[in-house]
Amino acid sequence: MIKINFKNSKIENEISNFSISKIQDVHNMIENKTGLGNDFLGWVNWPVEFDKDELVKMKKVVENLREKIEVLLVVGIGGSYLGARAADEMIRGLYSKDKVELIYIGNTISSTYTQQIVEYVKDKEFGIVNISKSGTTTEPGIAFRVFEKLLVDLKGKEASRERIVAVTDKSKGALKQLATAEGYETFTIPDDIGGRFSVFTPVGIFPLLVAGVSVDDIFKGAKKAMEDTKDINNDAYKYAVARHILHTEKGYKAETLVGYELQMQTFTEWWKQLYGESEGKEGKGLFPTSCVFSTDLHSLGQFIQEGSKNILFETIIDIKNPNIDLNVPTNSEDLDGLNYLTTKSFHEINKVALEGVIDAHANTGEVPNIVLEFDKMDAEMFGYAAYWFMKSCAMSGYFLEINPFNQPGVEVYKTNMFKLLKKPGF
Repeated sequence: MIKINFKNSKIENEISNFSISKIQDVHNMIENKTGLGNDFLGWVNWPVEFDKDELVKMKKVVENLREKIEVLLVVGIGGSYLGARAADEMIRGLYSKDKVELIYIGNTISSTYTQQIVEYVKDKEFGIVNISKSGTTTEPGIAFRVFEKLLVDLKGKEASRERIVAVTDKSKGALKQLATAEGYETFTIPDDIGGRFSVFTPVGIFPLLVAGVSVDDIFKGAKKAMEDTKDINNDAYKYAVARHILHTEKGYKAETLVGYELQMQTFTEWWKQLYGESEGKEGKGLFPTSCVFSTDLHSLGQFIQEGSKNILFETIIDIKNPNIDLNVPTNSEDLDGLNYLTTKSFHEINKVALEGVIDAHANTGEVPNIVLEFDKMDAEMFGYAAYWFMKSCAMSGYFLEINPFNQPGVEVYKTNMFKLLKKPGF
């Protein structure tokens, strides 16, 4: 479901000559859970080992919830919301007609954004899913306080219990304690799966069920990717090899993931967290960035084409089949001179733009390009792509001889913030 093309990568020979034994060694570390951070490798077999009973229970809760609400507020930050949002936008697009709208809160401390959401939902039927392993993270914690109070004020305690769900630790933590005390339904974040690898757990699955997305198809795609990456001669590993060569042998510092569909923008944000948190430690790792073309061709495209060299390379997501297509209408006056495009659809023009940009950036601009062709943008494709990148990311991290599954640097800003806010104990 993902085809990789290294024609414009400028390292085809190096990829072919890369050590098979090194790939095999890392593959064994992942599959046998023997590498650094191995206690967070629960995601590797999750597409077949996920809790089937919990999924059935989630579907029942969701069926009841969807009858009551117009909006689901998804409370979370980082891996607690990015995966769900990436899937939601990739699959449903940016203006879905489904009866339930997902709105993401707790991913910012912006007072303006938060109050605008208050004003937006106070006259609507809404529910809340609070996603947090601990329940003590500042951003989602204070957002949940605001919207839990709003819902209780509007609907009362009893009705609110049927509209608030917690996705959290199985038995401990502040959110688990709160949910138990208030009688909120809870679903479990597995102990051996970290946030940025958690989209196939209730962290991503519950809100996507509420959005009307076929999570069965998501698991179908993830399972296929899991099976496809059991053999070491797979494109996910080749992608990891290419990134490693460009970074460690060719000296590139950054990778730009480029999409040509606006509904893929949050997918690239999810990808940035996946690679940024996994690789960016011990003075190592590529800096992950993203662009949406052709939009960003009118801004960042200038730098990519003619700016400083040997800084970044591009990885392109090429969508083979769009969800919807439309044609360019004919205009009798043709004042804009665009009637020559009326024999082509928007997607056909977008594909030509992609081909022209690769030629310009790779051949004239001398920027290495890797192309990943996706079949489509649906639930099965999301499941496949998310697992594919997760497996490749694990390989990339182990190539760098780091723990891909921790994020010690994230705690530094939290500690500083707590000291400034005079949090007890800091």
